[in-house]
Amino acid sequence: MRHIVLIGMMGCGKTTCGKLLSARLGRPLLDTDRAIEQAEGCSISELFARRGEEYFRDRETGLVRALARREEGLILATGGGLPLREENRALLRASGVVFFLRRPPEVIFDAANLSDRPLAQQGREDFLRRYRAREPVYRAAAHEIVDNTGTPEEAAERILRRLEQYHI
Repeated sequence: MRHIVLIGMMGCGKTTCGKLLSARLGRPLLDTDRAIEQAEGCSISELFARRGEEYFRDRETGLVRALARREEGLILATGGGLPLREENRALLRASGVVFFLRRPPEVIFDAANLSDRPLAQQGREDFLRRYRAREPVYRAAAHEIVDNTGTPEEAAERILRRLEQYHI
């Protein structure tokens, strides 16, 4: 297990915690959404509008396949929907320790800036419904569940403490 993988709902703090872990552990951070944006030359919202969600999900799977082959241990901050595909969950679990960064959906929707997230544009009830549908998938994909209800630094510390048992 080489990678430290952060999964969870959009806006739960994966990238922020990933940056903190990167600084503490000296490992590179790869945000899957940013990597796809860079490769495609446009934002995720633009990609959804131009090519559709299925195309984006295929890009995620291709990226996860490539990352699973990398020897270098990375910190991966995944897009919120990336673990929805069984293949992605299996690849993530096989190539690293997967942490579900759990944050109450009401807190995410009310506090996070989701204006650039295509799947958060249908309002609060849709967001909460989507979270409830995804949470069991996140739980099943994760080796560990970490609450992000305090500061990002506290969540990163929880992850670091749990990593000790994996000898990463």
